[in-house]
Amino acid sequence: MSKFDIYETVTNLIVERLEAGVVPWHMPWKTASAIPRNMVSKKPYRGFNFWYLLSFGFERPYFLTFKQVQDLGGKIKKGASSFMVVFWKMVEYEKDDETKEIPMLRYYRIFHIDDVEGIDPDKIPANTAHDQDFDPIASCEQIIRFWSDSPVIKLDQQKACYIPSLDEVHMPGARTFFQDEEYYSTIFHELVHSTGHRKRLNRHERFSNLNFASNDYSQEELVAEMGSAFLCGFCGIENVTIDNSAAYIQGWLKKLKSDNKFIVMASGLAQKAVDYILDHQDSNLKPVLPEPKKKKSKSASLSMKF
Repeated sequence: MSKFDIYETVTNLIVERLEAGVVPWHMPWKTASAIPRNMVSKKPYRGFNFWYLLSFGFERPYFLTFKQVQDLGGKIKKGASSFMVVFWKMVEYEKDDETKEIPMLRYYRIFHIDDVEGIDPDKIPANTAHDQDFDPIASCEQIIRFWSDSPVIKLDQQKACYIPSLDEVHMPGARTFFQDEEYYSTIFHELVHSTGHRKRLNRHERFSNLNFASNDYSQEELVAEMGSAFLCGFCGIENVTIDNSAAYIQGWLKKLKSDNKFIVMASGLAQKAVDYILDHQDSNLKPVLPEPKKKKSKSASLSMKF
């Protein structure tokens, strides 16, 4: 399958979910154990794969390749469907007598544990909830306060926005929000925007046409939506700022159908933004989820507000 076909197939998968009234990046998840992951390696799926698999709302988050099912002594149930998982693979090519590499999108297929039979139940992990003393709001505060190179956050402002030229997040006072969850959903959205600054991931300089309704603007908004949704789930709070209206869904359907690379790029950038925030925490922060550390990225200043 060519790279173009994979992009098209991936986009169609999300289009199908949206047309069914399901917005993948708005799906709730409450604990670390709810993150879709490979049952053997225990590694969570990331980027597009995370949101796509999450959108099905499985009670158990475990997936296996066909070979892993066989190795565990199981078999696929008759009539079961597989799920596509995509990944980037560096491919070498020759140019001007030099060997160069480019990333190519590839895929493989996995099966959900509910579609597998014959595996010893003792080999299937049990879902675990947060400890009884887990405090979701405190975990939100920890992420904000212990982010080592966070932008300046100014409270009691007229509206919520990120100002790249100043590297500042402006937020109305917490008491102006109806719920704590609404406040933290909003500030996470703006903090994800701030990861695009040139001293962090430099996303705004690479995608600089941030005029309203431009492709870069739409991509940046989806990056912030996905990133905020992930951080809300990471902390165990509900993202109460979500919009599942028909108009909202139709807007994203139109965008995805016009650009088959859009969802892959946006979900990948959102993953990098979240990784950056969580990887740049002071040592005092105890991680809410037991995720492995990722390699830190080296990381545009604009007059736009988000």
